[in-house]
Amino acid sequence: MGTTTVNISAAQVKELREKTGAPMMDCKQALTEAKGNPEQAEILLRKKGISVAAKKSSRVTSEGAVASYIHAGGKIGVLVEVNCESDFVARTDDFKELVHDIAMHIAASDPRYVRKEDVTPEAYEREKDIFLAQAVASGKPPAIAEKMVAGKMEKFYEEVCLLEQPFIKDQTISVGQLVATKIGKLGENIAVRRFARFKVGEASMTVAATTQKADEGGEAAAK
Repeated sequence: MGTTTVNISAAQVKELREKTGAPMMDCKQALTEAKGNPEQAEILLRKKGISVAAKKSSRVTSEGAVASYIHAGGKIGVLVEVNCESDFVARTDDFKELVHDIAMHIAASDPRYVRKEDVTPEAYEREKDIFLAQAVASGKPPAIAEKMVAGKMEKFYEEVCLLEQPFIKDQTISVGQLVATKIGKLGENIAVRRFARFKVGEASMTVAATTQKADEGGEAAAK
């Protein structure tokens, strides 16, 4: 049997580039590998971005930007710091868009931590004990209860950790995957360092900072 050749049009490449922000040649290659299927090509580009992010995760991120976002008629405000490797990348529209999108996401989703590694042992054990008690109270055997708790803890991370949350503008990817995509496009390591979220009428505010040092990179973004 011969190999089927798929003709990829310039319009297809342009459409995929506009949707993903990936370089033209990467878009064409992904479409070719996906035999012209745009959804599959987008998945291939995401995987490539995550792979690039993992390779760059140890690189120092000492530049970046602090951005603010005000939502709901001035009722919710967010400050976020996102780091990259160079001032040049920090001044690009792509990086600025990423920082803005992350700030907007924080305003909407109210995460409590940056990464799941930042969840304190006390908070982890508290939630685990609650889930375990619920499982046991429902009459589940210990072995089944433990498996249920493991699944609920992953859901817990997804609810409270910024990088694990589904991105507010595209629920098919996490914020971490969004960051990884930008790392693949911009060619530099990127890390969310810290954020603060304020809401009118609430006595307390959400403040989170990653325990990750600036020279450890942003490996969590690739997960």
